[in-house]
Amino acid sequence: MRSHRAAALCATVVVSALWAIATPARAQLNRPPFALEPLGVAGEAVFPAFEGWGPDRNGDTLLLLGYYNRNKNQELDIPIGPENRIEPDGPDYGQPTHFYAGRQHGVFAIKVPKEFANRRLTWTLTANGQTSVVTFWTNPPYWVNFYKHPANSNEPPVIRLTRDGATMTGPPPDIAQTLNAVVGTPVPLSVRASDVPMLEREVEAELTARARATSPAARATDAVAVVGDQVIGIGAARAAAASTAAPAAPRPDITVNWREHRGPARVTFAEPRIPLITKGDPTVVAEAATTATFSVPGEYVIRAQVNDTSGDGGGGEQCCWTTALIRVVVK
Repeated sequence: MRSHRAAALCATVVVSALWAIATPARAQLNRPPFALEPLGVAGEAVFPAFEGWGPDRNGDTLLLLGYYNRNKNQELDIPIGPENRIEPDGPDYGQPTHFYAGRQHGVFAIKVPKEFANRRLTWTLTANGQTSVVTFWTNPPYWVNFYKHPANSNEPPVIRLTRDGATMTGPPPDIAQTLNAVVGTPVPLSVRASDVPMLEREVEAELTARARATSPAARATDAVAVVGDQVIGIGAARAAAASTAAPAAPRPDITVNWREHRGPARVTFAEPRIPLITKGDPTVVAEAATTATFSVPGEYVIRAQVNDTSGDGGGGEQCCWTTALIRVVVK
């Protein structure tokens, strides 16, 4: 009996070895990853993402989309066509062709006519041999107010691309600006932005201060700071450290991220991420200026994503940020 088991085990090992030899080291499975499956360094899928839909300032309906590139270090270029298409009536609905690593929120918007009703669109992406599909429509649970969060009244930043240009806020249904460029010559890019601070954060800070001031543990172990007529516990250890440590850099009120949306080759930004400080004053307009350099002629689209303190994707709430798309024709 043992000899039979040994022979069977040997056969299994041989078959497994032959399978391992015949199988690539990083085999791609045409399936969605498991919920807790870790991200890959490269060779993973890119998943299209439907963020939500809602009316724009003119009452037209916008469908907002992004994507999730499950590669930590691999950026991908997928041209419009069989592997990057939106149907029906596509394949081009303004979707990106350059895909950054990780989750990218609210990358582009599709404006649909009022008679669109409950028609459905499907975005298909094939990356590293893996095909992912999302079907989207004016699905009621995905309704979003792009311009004011219903719970905390937060609003997206207001931006201009030129000093006297039109103001923009919220999703990007159209190309906002067209520039001309020459290969190898840096092109100036600029966003002027202002923002109304989040009411929720002000309320949260006040409630936290009151809770700490009245906590028995805070009274027993914390130092206190007097701000106006309020006593705020700040922690004895942190108070001692703060007295000798250098002041921390202020948290940005607005962050401008410059990204390539489309193009025949990679774009080099002098400063791809620019934090802006407005000190919570909505009358302050701060400028985020950078340059973009192109190594190959052609038509490109640059994306300026402008976040407030709620961060990328509004912290998962799909509000509130502003995105502008800029076309650059490079010769």
